[in-house]
Amino acid sequence: MQRALQAAFLSGLLISVGGVGAVTRAADVPKAAPLRVSGPDLRHGYPEAYTANAFGCTGGNQSPALHWDGAPAGTKSFVVTLYDPDDRDSPSGWWHWVVYDIPASVSDLAVSAGTEKSTKLPPGTKQGRTDLGNEAYHGPCPDKGDRPHRYTFTVYALDVDKLPVDTGSSGAMVVETAHEHVLAQGKLVVRHGR
Repeated sequence: MQRALQAAFLSGLLISVGGVGAVTRAADVPKAAPLRVSGPDLRHGYPEAYTANAFGCTGGNQSPALHWDGAPAGTKSFVVTLYDPDDRDSPSGWWHWVVYDIPASVSDLAVSAGTEKSTKLPPGTKQGRTDLGNEAYHGPCPDKGDRPHRYTFTVYALDVDKLPVDTGSSGAMVVETAHEHVLAQGKLVVRHGR
């Protein structure tokens, strides 16, 4: 009986996502074109001005300037994230910065654009909730003795003006929702340890 219920459920699931036997494979999904992402102050590591001023770190906690180019036609907005996949205190990594609904006409974020209630972000741009629980940038502060962490800035070019997410959405929610609309993306990885 249990196998019959499982089979019926799976048949219904396949029908609901495109008909019997309609399975989308990763190879069938178009790959996003690459964006070029750069940070003029991040060429040789993570300067102290951009690291956290918390948890034993004494940095300036300013968000760095970022630039991107190569957005394809049809781009209507951008998302920018800073994520640390190497944070060992969290099994899911750590979101340091989440910015979304950046207008398509923008290709730069200024130094300190990520402050709480920033006036340096383009009009209409929002910041999502980081893993510190606030809607602002917070710089890296890896544990002493850890191998250098890979701080990953990702810029996504999207086919929508506004992401359908609630104010204060987490990095995971913003990125998961953005994935449905990605036209292109690019990464800048900066290693930092102490």
